[in-house]
This record gives sequence, C-alpha cells and structure tokens, in this order.
Amino acid sequence: MTGLWVALVVAAVGSYLTKLAGLSLPESVLAHPRVQRVAAFLPVAMLAALVAVQLADGGGRYAVDWRVLAGVAAAVVALLMRRGFLVVFLTAIAVTALLRLLT
Repeated sequence: MTGLWVALVVAAVGSYLTKLAGLSLPESVLAHPRVQRVAAFLPVAMLAALVAVQLADGGGRYAVDWRVLAGVAAAVVALLMRRGFLVVFLTAIAVTALLRLLT
C-alpha cells in the first residue's frame, strides 16, 4: 500500500468519524443558540475558504490569477446590487470563463 492510499484511507475514516460525531451529539447541544449560530455560518466560511484556495492556487505554487479576481469582483458587484445567489454565482463564472477564453 502506497502512502497515497494510506492518506486516502485515513482521510475517509476521519471524515466518517467526524460525521458520526455530529450525529451522536445530544439534542440539548444541537439546540443551544451558540451552536446554531456557528452552524449557520459554517457553509459561508467553507465556501469562502474554497474560493480563497482557488484564488491563490497557481498549479502547485502560490499565485493569483487576475481572471479569477475579476470574476470575484464581478460577483461582489452583483452582491452589492442585491442579486440572488445564483445570479452572483453565474456572474462570477461567466466573467472568469470569458476572460480565460479571451486571454
């Protein structure tokens, strides 16, 4: 078994145990207002982390792709215009794809 397979199995078992721990929590913990408030922000934080990683990923090294930054800027403009999530998402995708096509 190579190191990659060991890492894959460890990640899979860790992911399963994390999910099992979430399901094993008593209802009193899940109903706590602080836990619910943190849980409401988790999807946003995870999405922001994914975007940040993609912004700085230059094929194995840290680099900022200006075309992705332009897409994020277009998304911010759409957010400021109070557009829906789907419109914001599609705006960022369209701008980034168009700039990648043109350059």
